[in-house]
Amino acid sequence: MNRQETEFLLQFTHLYLLLLLPLPWLTLRVFTRYRERRLSVRVPFLDRLAQITGQTPASATGQIRAAPGQRLLHWAVWLLVATALARPQWLEEPLTQTLPMRDLLVAIDLSGSMATEDFADASGQQLQRLAAVKSVLSEFLNKREDDRIGLVVFGSAAFVQAPFTADGVLLQEMLAETEVRMAGPRTMLGDAIGLAITLFDRSEVEERLLIVLTDGNDTGSMVPPQRAAEVARDKDILIYTIGVGDPTAVGEESLDEVVLENIASTTGGRYFHAADGVELAAIYTELDKLNPRKVDTISFRPKKDLFHWPLSLAMLMTLLYYGLQPLLHRQVKVEVPER
Repeated sequence: MNRQETEFLLQFTHLYLLLLLPLPWLTLRVFTRYRERRLSVRVPFLDRLAQITGQTPASATGQIRAAPGQRLLHWAVWLLVATALARPQWLEEPLTQTLPMRDLLVAIDLSGSMATEDFADASGQQLQRLAAVKSVLSEFLNKREDDRIGLVVFGSAAFVQAPFTADGVLLQEMLAETEVRMAGPRTMLGDAIGLAITLFDRSEVEERLLIVLTDGNDTGSMVPPQRAAEVARDKDILIYTIGVGDPTAVGEESLDEVVLENIASTTGGRYFHAADGVELAAIYTELDKLNPRKVDTISFRPKKDLFHWPLSLAMLMTLLYYGLQPLLHRQVKVEVPER
C-alpha cells in the first residue's frame, strides 16, 4: 500500500495541548465553588406559613448555577479553543523538487579566427565556426536540463557570460548573444580556465565539469594553461577540451592540440577534435554519455493552518447565544388604557 494513502491528511502540531480538555472539570473538583452571601429574613414559623399557604419552600443554597444551555456552550467553546491551540493543519499534495548534483561550465573561444567559414553542417553548407558551435551547443544544453550550467567567453580576456543557472531559456538567450571578437581578438586560454576555477569555488556541489572549446592556442595568458589545469585537478574539476581549428595552420591561428590534450589528461578528461559540424555534434553526444545527468530529489508536503476555523466557530457560537438570549427572554409590556 502506498505510504501517502495511509497517512492522515489532518495533523496537529501541538497534539499534547489536547490534554487540557478536562481542565475545567478538574478545576471544579479541586477548587471550592463560588458562594455569595446575601441578606435574608429569618422566619421562625416558616413551616407553619408554608402549610397555610400550601407552598413548599426551596432548599437553601448560596450557589449560582448556570443554565444547562450555558454550560453546554462553555464546554463547546473550550473544546474549540483547545483544538485551535493544538494547531490543526491540513497536509496538501506532496511537492517534489529536483536538485542538480553537477555544475557544468562551458568556455567558448570568441577570438577573431572563430569567424572563419570552414565548418560544414549535415547538409554540406559552409558555416562560420562560431555559428556551428552555437547551433550544436544549443542542442546539447537543452539535453542537460537537470544540470546547473554556466557560460564563460574568452578572447583577449575572459568574461562570465552567464553564471550557473538552471534557467534554460536564459542560458539560450545568453548563448545567442555571443559574437566573434566581443571579448577581443586574441585567445587567453589559461585565463579562461582560471576564471572557471573561480566560479567553481562558489559552487556547493561535488561534481564539476568544464568544457573548453577553442580553435587556436594560448596567446599570453597571465596563468599558463598547463598550470591552470593543475589547479583545476587539485580542486577536482574535470576538463574536456574540444579543438575546432586547423591543426596545420601556423601563427596565432594554429590549433595547439598538444596543450589541449595535456589540459584534458591532467584533470582526467579527454580531448576531442571536430573538423565539421557533424563531428562536433558527435562529440557532444559522446560527452553526454560520458557524463550522464545526476540529480537528487527532495519531497515535502505543504501544510495549511486551520486553527482559525475553530476559533471563528467559538466566537460565532458565543455571539449568537449571548446576543439572542436577551431577545428570547424579553418581556412584552402591554399598556392598558385608562378609563
